[in-house]
Amino acid sequence: MTLPPQPRVRVSKAFTKETDEDNDEPPASGPAAVGRNLITPAGLERLRAELQQLRRVERPSVVEKVSWAAGNGDRSENGDYIFGKRRLREIDSRMRFLGKRIEIAEPVDPARQRMRDQVFFGATVTYAEADGSERTVRIVGADEAGASEGDISWLAPVARALMKARVGEAVELASPSGPRMLRVVRIAYPGG
Repeated sequence: MTLPPQPRVRVSKAFTKETDEDNDEPPASGPAAVGRNLITPAGLERLRAELQQLRRVERPSVVEKVSWAAGNGDRSENGDYIFGKRRLREIDSRMRFLGKRIEIAEPVDPARQRMRDQVFFGATVTYAEADGSERTVRIVGADEAGASEGDISWLAPVARALMKARVGEAVELASPSGPRMLRVVRIAYPGG
């Protein structure tokens, strides 16, 4: 017995997480979920330098140690061999991660920003809290955030609240303790 063909139902993709592409990978979280990897040219250079350091210096050194340790006989109780293999997995994992982040990187040079009276990617912003305390942050790529004091990701709630604000404007930041008001005191870009 043959079943009659079922009518094809078309569901609007506005209500699903599907795309037209076949993709078996699970949805990403964190910076990759946004689909963009904005980064400063200096940040991109740091990622490339780290990848080269891993590829040309650290990995060959560990491979040499693992090879030496493997030649010492019983590998099951050989600490140098076990640790070396674990370190190789860590290095390979980091190299894959860096390669993917570099591949999707979108370098944005903040020095080329024309609208310097507003907060955009790469801006150094000083803002005041309601209690009068001031804080200065630089809005950078997710891979650069925290590299130095005051570097925050453009995806961070504070950065999102400050985006497109001008000096003197107050913006509301939703926080776990309730909304906070931030007033933009100063905006600066490199080279300006």
